[in-house]
Amino acid sequence: MVVIDDAPRPETKDGEVLVQCKYIALCGTNMGPYLGDGRWAELVAPSPPGWLGHENIGVIVESKADGWKVGDWVLAHPEEYNGFAEYIIAIPEGLARLPQDAPDHAALVVAQPLATVLRAMVRTGPVINQRVAVVGQGPMGLIFTQLMGRMGARQIIGIDKVGWRLPWAERFGATDLVDPSKEDAVEKVKELTDGEMVDLCIEAVGHPDALTLAAHLPRRQGRLYVFGVPHAESQEFPWFHTVCNETEIITSMGPECKEYFQNAVDMIIHGDVDLAAMVQPRMAWEDAPKAFQMYANPAEAEGSLKLTLEL
Repeated sequence: MVVIDDAPRPETKDGEVLVQCKYIALCGTNMGPYLGDGRWAELVAPSPPGWLGHENIGVIVESKADGWKVGDWVLAHPEEYNGFAEYIIAIPEGLARLPQDAPDHAALVVAQPLATVLRAMVRTGPVINQRVAVVGQGPMGLIFTQLMGRMGARQIIGIDKVGWRLPWAERFGATDLVDPSKEDAVEKVKELTDGEMVDLCIEAVGHPDALTLAAHLPRRQGRLYVFGVPHAESQEFPWFHTVCNETEIITSMGPECKEYFQNAVDMIIHGDVDLAAMVQPRMAWEDAPKAFQMYANPAEAEGSLKLTLEL
C-alpha cells in the first residue's frame, strides 16, 4: 500500500462527471488484492492508482452529463473502479443525489453497501416469520441482519468469530448470537431453533470455513445465500451434505447494485434503516496504509466496521 500525490486528474467525456471525493470507505473486496492471497495470489503489481475503491462520497466539480451540476453532493461509483483517489469519473447510472445540507455526509457512504444488499434481497424470497442465520457480522452481515428484521424474520442468528462484533449484531437486530471460536456453531444453531435449523442462511464472509459452516445451517430444502466473495476460484464445499439436504443455493454479485443507489440513500435519509453508526472509524487519507491493515485484521481493530477515509 503506497499513497501517491501526483496521480493525473481524469478528464471527462460527454455523459460523464468528475467527482472530487471527500470520503472513501473500505470494503471486504479490497482485502484479497491488498493481502495478495487466495485467487489474488497471482496479481500483477503494481495496480493502477486508486484501484478497486468503489464506495465514494464527493462533490461534482465538472459535469458533461445532463441533470447533474457542479456543486452537487453525490454517492458515486467510479467507472474504472479506481475510487481510492481524490478525483474519479462517474456516469449518471452510478450516481445518487445526497442532500446538500446533510449533517453528516460521511455517514451516507454506507448507502453503497446497502445497495448491494438491496439487490441481493430481491432474490431472497419471503422471510416473514422465518428463521434466518447470518454468518459474518462485518458491515455487510450487519446490514443483512438489520434488513432481515425489517422484512419480518422472527429469529435472526448473528454468527461471527470476531467477538467484539456480536454486540453490534445485537444492536442491529440479531435475536441470538453465536461465536464459532468458542462453541460448535452448528450444534448451537440446532439448539436455538429447537432442532429445526434455519429457513435461510446468509453467508457474508467468502472464506471457505465460513461457507462450510453456512452450508450446514439451513433446514432440509432451506436456502443458502452465498453473498461473500469467494476467497479462491476453487475451494472445498460440503456438496454431499448440501445435495442430500436439497438446499437451494442463491448467489449475488455484480455492478447492477448501482440501480439501487438512490433507493439506499433515501432509506437512510428517511430513517427506514439505522446504519450510520457503523461508519467508523474515520481516518485521514494519509493514514490509508494503517486503515487497510486494520480492515485486514478485524480481531485486532475493535470497533472498526465501515472504516472510512476522509480527504
